[in-house]
Amino acid sequence: MAVSGRGPRERMVFSAAQLIRRDGVTSTGMREVAAHAGAPRGSLQHYFPGGKEQLVDEAVDWAGRYAARRVDRFLAALPEPTPAGLFAQMVRQWTDEYETAGFGGGCPVAAATVDRAESAPSTRKAASAAFAHWTGAVARALAGMGVPGERAEPLATLMISSLEGALLVARAERDVRALTTVSRELGPLLDAAVGDTGPR
Repeated sequence: MAVSGRGPRERMVFSAAQLIRRDGVTSTGMREVAAHAGAPRGSLQHYFPGGKEQLVDEAVDWAGRYAARRVDRFLAALPEPTPAGLFAQMVRQWTDEYETAGFGGGCPVAAATVDRAESAPSTRKAASAAFAHWTGAVARALAGMGVPGERAEPLATLMISSLEGALLVARAERDVRALTTVSRELGPLLDAAVGDTGPR
């Protein structure tokens, strides 16, 4: 996720997402975004005439699409794709980060939701759409592994909700315990859904 190789507008959206995931929306200023992106401060107004709210909304949208794209990469890393294996890869992305770089970062979509869901309707809508992109990608992956269509989306919601909750606990505890726990406990349930057409 390096900043280099991107155009100035894309760099600023990326930088906003990175700062929001670390500091939240309230503590992320436009000056900090410009400095992080290596962009002139005046370019923010040029690219984001809607100000900070537009930039935050676009950063949230970027994060949701990024998470959705990662699903295919996680699947490609599995010698034999399974729902539990996919979830383990989703979790591992975070355990690897926390064990190597510390617990400073979280999900930018969750951070924006906490900070702005009530005060900025456009950000709430952007966050809802971001989660929908991510959930849709996971649901399609589950369906591709044989999970019945009517269960794929609910299980994708369960996976993402469990991951997001575990991230909060991990950051509070400064420990990956919650992440490894949800991966271990949900894995069998997810795999049991493959080909399960029985009544719920």
